[in-house]
Amino acid sequence: MGRGKGWFRSRRWWQQIALVLLFLLLAPIPCILVLGVIDPPVTMVMLGRVADRLFSGERPVWPAHDPVSRAGFSPYLRRAVLASEDDRFYLHRGIDFVELEKALERRRRGGRLRGASTLTQQVVKNVFLWNGRSFVRKGAEAYLALCMDFLLSKERILDLYLNLAEWGPNAFGAEAGAQYQFGKSARSLTREEAARMAAILPSPRRWPAKGRVANARVGTILARMQYPAPKVAPETTSRSPAPRRRQAPPR
Repeated sequence: MGRGKGWFRSRRWWQQIALVLLFLLLAPIPCILVLGVIDPPVTMVMLGRVADRLFSGERPVWPAHDPVSRAGFSPYLRRAVLASEDDRFYLHRGIDFVELEKALERRRRGGRLRGASTLTQQVVKNVFLWNGRSFVRKGAEAYLALCMDFLLSKERILDLYLNLAEWGPNAFGAEAGAQYQFGKSARSLTREEAARMAAILPSPRRWPAKGRVANARVGTILARMQYPAPKVAPETTSRSPAPRRRQAPPR
């Protein structure tokens, strides 16, 4: 009888764990769907910056953040960000396993492990997660990125990124970033200015858009911007058989 009760309690314990895991898996889905139509007024990264400025005595505490519609972005900025941060954006499904494998291969050869985060991963990290390199956080980031790529369109994810990315000290989103870096709206950015905005994304609080690092990176980004972002996977095109030529009938 005791064994039966123990088995029953064990089963109930596993059921409770399964329910908690199911809740954790499903709970983000409504939040991601809301992001399909609403720009979040604040993100986890913004709150972290607010806390930092509050304790350090910097003012203003609240960041500059002015979300704009898709028409409010310079088309050059959209292409520049893809060229700099995620040129395979339209080819992957939230996680770029090709770039991830390249990063791991560089690490195996003794190089420094560079991040292979996609724009989608950066959006979910900024909105939902905390800073850090733990396996738990990276696992949550990967799962949320897959969900976001499945539930939202690529163009909407790119809009979210442009409106949420940090583009200068206490400046979030392309509009606030363009005003801080160039004193103009994000819609008015020229091709070179857009490339300079994209050039500082790895460290926008330390690198000004007219500074030395941006000067070194802008040429490469401008060169990549000459070509449209690929939207058809190379492996798909390579597998499609070439059309056969019809041979002329023998005379």
